[in-house]
Amino acid sequence: MTVKNIFISGVGGQGTILSGKVITRALIEHGFDVKMSEIHGMAQRGGSVVTQIRYGEKVYSPVIEKGKADVLLAFEKLEALRYIDFLSNDGTLILNDLEIPPSTVLAGKEEYPENITEFVKNNIKNAIIIDAVSKAKELGDVRVQNIILTGALAKVMYFNKEKFVKVIKEVVPEKYVEINVKAFELGYKLV
Repeated sequence: MTVKNIFISGVGGQGTILSGKVITRALIEHGFDVKMSEIHGMAQRGGSVVTQIRYGEKVYSPVIEKGKADVLLAFEKLEALRYIDFLSNDGTLILNDLEIPPSTVLAGKEEYPENITEFVKNNIKNAIIIDAVSKAKELGDVRVQNIILTGALAKVMYFNKEKFVKVIKEVVPEKYVEINVKAFELGYKLV
C-alpha cells in the first residue's frame, strides 16, 4: 500500500489535537505504520493549528509535501484556504462551514475573505462542506464538531467505524464518551 496523507487545519480551541489523536490511534488499530506531526502556533489565542498524519505499510516521515494530501480536514474556512495547496488534485477537502476571524481581522487590520465556500465549490473537485456547528448543537454540545468532522473523514477514507469508536472510548474522558460517539456516528452518516 502506498502512503496516504491526512492534513488537518484549524484554529486553537477547536479540538484539532483531539481529532488528530483519535485518527492516529485508530489508524494504528487498523494495523498501519503511522507518523504524526503537530504545529500548535498560537493555538491558545485562536491561532492556526496544523496536524499532519501519514500512514501506510511503512512511513518514514510525518511531513506532507504540498500537493500530496489525500484529505484536507479543515475545521474553519480561512484555514482551508491557508492550506489548500497541500491538497492533491484528486484529494478530498472536508470543510467545516465556519468562520472564525483571526485577530488581525478583529483588530480591523485585514478583512476576512468573502465567498470561500463558493471558491471551494467552484475550484475543488472533491469537496464536502459540513455545517458541523449546527449538527453539534443538535446533539447538545457545540464542542463535538471536531468529532463530527472526524466521522466524515473516517467514512471518506473507508475506515472501520468500530475501531474509531473504540479509540474514542479510550481517549475521551468518560463523561463525554457517549456524546462523542454520537457525534462520530453522525459525521460518518453525513457523507
